[in-house]
Amino acid sequence: GGTACVVTGQPFDTAKVKMQTFPEMYKGIVDCFVKTYKQVGFRGFYKGTTPALVANIAENSVLFMCYGFCQQIVRRIVGVDRKTKLSDLQNAAAGSFASAFATLVLCPTELVKCRLQAMHEMQLSGKIIQGHNTVWSVVKSVIQKDGPLGFYRGLSSTLLREVPGYFFFFGGYELSRTFFASGRSKDELGPIPLLLSGGFGGSCLWIAVYPVDCVKSRIQVLSMAGKQTGFMGTFVTVVRTEGVLALYSGLKPTMIRAFLANGALFLAYEYSRKLMMQQIDSY
Repeated sequence: GGTACVVTGQPFDTAKVKMQTFPEMYKGIVDCFVKTYKQVGFRGFYKGTTPALVANIAENSVLFMCYGFCQQIVRRIVGVDRKTKLSDLQNAAAGSFASAFATLVLCPTELVKCRLQAMHEMQLSGKIIQGHNTVWSVVKSVIQKDGPLGFYRGLSSTLLREVPGYFFFFGGYELSRTFFASGRSKDELGPIPLLLSGGFGGSCLWIAVYPVDCVKSRIQVLSMAGKQTGFMGTFVTVVRTEGVLALYSGLKPTMIRAFLANGALFLAYEYSRKLMMQQIDSY
């Protein structure tokens, strides 16, 4: 699921990070794509793919494992049998709890990914003299400069994004599946309803938490050039100096990516889960 998500959405994610961190450099999504292609070539859209793959595979593995675990906790809290189907709202709450665990594996890999994606802009703006163009050089630089805890820059912002965001993510996904199932079992849905449901869930997540993600990207990328203020300090500085709309820079590529990538994520997740369950049942 995580692999499908990255392969589908990485170019749009790269545009998102660039536009969030350096909004003054790009007039819009088309301008960002054209300039990136001219300056770095096609490979520029896939900068940070390795840490993005690690991040998404790790995050979604932990997320979906903990989602099942948190569903059992929700069943215990509401006092129902462990095989009882939860409501869409209860599933959303379970997803929100699960995201807190996923954040711990996501934050370090996302920091490396964001820095690789915005490295060219950091050099152009003069914030750093020489960029680190490989995963290992970025990892080495973080360890040398800040130690192991340096990988957790932006952790509070990531938590602020993930916990409420995944409530809307799983809530939107389950609500959409209920709509398409219309009385039947959700497990009987075909690929198109699953794609649309995943896309709807992803769109709900990003609409709800986009300003928080914008602040997180700035903290993780700009901390390359020196110590950054925390979440509230960065948030207030952006609003005062650039206005509220700066918090929504890069929203368009994010929404395109959210629909496509999360549709692919849930489609791959549901079908791989069914395949594994069939294998288990055959034993």
